[in-house]
Amino acid sequence: MNGARWLAQALVAEGVDTLFGYPGGAIMPFYDALHDTPQLRHVLPRHEQGAAYAANGYARASGRVGVCISTSGPGASNLVTGIADAMVDSVPMVVITGQVPTALMGTDAFQELDVFAMTMPMVKHNFIARRVEDLPTMLGEAFRLARSGRPGPVLIDLPKDVQLADASQLPEHVSLGTDAVEQPKDASLHAALAMISQAQRPVIYGGGGINLGSAVQQFRTFVDATQIPTVLTLKGLGALPTQHPLNMGMLGMHGSRAANLAVQEADLLIVVGARFDDRATGKLAEFAPQARIVHMDLDACEIGKLRQADVGVRGDLITTLTKLTLPCAAHLHGRNGTARKAWRSQCKQRAQQYAPRYNAPGEGVYAPALLKRISELAPNAIVACDVGQHQMWVAQHWQMSHPQKHLTSGALGAMGFGLPAALGAQEACRDAQVVCVSGDGSIMMNIQELATLKRYRLPVKIVLLDNQALGMVRQWQELFFDKRYSEVDLSDNPDFAAVAEAFGIQALRVDKAAGVDAALQALLNADGPALLHVPIDTAANVWPLVPPNHNNAQMLDPSHTEQETTDALPA
Repeated sequence: MNGARWLAQALVAEGVDTLFGYPGGAIMPFYDALHDTPQLRHVLPRHEQGAAYAANGYARASGRVGVCISTSGPGASNLVTGIADAMVDSVPMVVITGQVPTALMGTDAFQELDVFAMTMPMVKHNFIARRVEDLPTMLGEAFRLARSGRPGPVLIDLPKDVQLADASQLPEHVSLGTDAVEQPKDASLHAALAMISQAQRPVIYGGGGINLGSAVQQFRTFVDATQIPTVLTLKGLGALPTQHPLNMGMLGMHGSRAANLAVQEADLLIVVGARFDDRATGKLAEFAPQARIVHMDLDACEIGKLRQADVGVRGDLITTLTKLTLPCAAHLHGRNGTARKAWRSQCKQRAQQYAPRYNAPGEGVYAPALLKRISELAPNAIVACDVGQHQMWVAQHWQMSHPQKHLTSGALGAMGFGLPAALGAQEACRDAQVVCVSGDGSIMMNIQELATLKRYRLPVKIVLLDNQALGMVRQWQELFFDKRYSEVDLSDNPDFAAVAEAFGIQALRVDKAAGVDAALQALLNADGPALLHVPIDTAANVWPLVPPNHNNAQMLDPSHTEQETTDALPA
């Protein structure tokens, strides 16, 4: 029993069943130990970044801790972007990196990097195991920290000699579980109730903390009971189903017109598990200028960080929402009820008036319509997005049923996320329909993971929107840089269908709107992994768009005039 074998058995005791990793010299003892640990399924992506994103997707889709492994040096540094993504999107991960033997640390040995210092700003905590006796405490703490409170990644740097050291004296590993969640104070709940009861134009602003706190059902009950119009962040999408009558849509830079106007006119924002991100608020000084703020969050650091809260309610969102639901409903249906009813009707009318239009002219494929349609054909699918225009189209047009089924690189905006995250989600949810939506720029960043899909027969379905450009950058250069296009041309893309087939992946293609339904049906019915290549118009843009340093009422959208927006706002 050496350190590596003890670690493998301890991972099993923590409930881990799947690892994503790439072997190398400094982590080789652990890979040898996998021979004796059949309870651990190891998935070999073709790049360490793919391993980190796969563990990330596994955790997002399942709610469990994702685990990824690499060797030292370049293996560890290749994990960094995936670790950073997990940190800023609050994804529970444990990352184990091999390290040169302790006697060589600090000598610039072959494949030595100070991964401890390198990752310190982007983890909840990190450890260096300098003795085999350190392993029990470190592993238990790593998993406890990763999944407790606001989740996030934790890293263990594991020197090779510690892996090889005698561990026969170490105890069997016992999980430390998860810390108890702090409960909201009664005084803050009473203050929130008093403020909510006074509002005439309230709006609920829901974010990713709803899903992180396992409070989706309580959030839906709160919305239904209070009948308050609701807007959602990118990470909050699905907390209310897309078709819910009180769901005004996503707010922010590419949010819906109905959502942004509601927030700008509200006299109270009930913020639930959201953090006033700049992409959601636009120009912060002009965000919701008439609104008082009730901010509910587990993380005290978020309350008052960017917008001062009139009432801050720190604690478990399940308890907070449950305790406020009936009292809020009773108060809201009493005093000021007439004003709130008129407000609700106005918000719903705007949602209908500014609903997306899918009757785009021309014979070509209209990406928003295609994405809406595939979400209707596969209503229970998990969708994993890359980053760019297609990411925003998914957010705007996919019919979301639950936030755990929408995997997207939110705060980091990391291209190359979608494909490996999708394969991680498929490993976590073996019977689920998993769809990866990518663009021609993003897919090339981790296209090697097509080989992983093929090897493990993971039936991920890929929708590749190909506009032969770095679309979001091109759109910004068009709008804000006088059409001075710089390094966005991807017209020399490979034949993506041929590339997929070279990896052994079934490939389909559709370039006409009339063929979309048949192509999507064929994609979803394909046996095993498959890719649908969809050429689209290079000039297609994402609308609406709030320009930088503007407030959310100042939306650009060719389908609606500026005067319509102005007329919709109060005098």
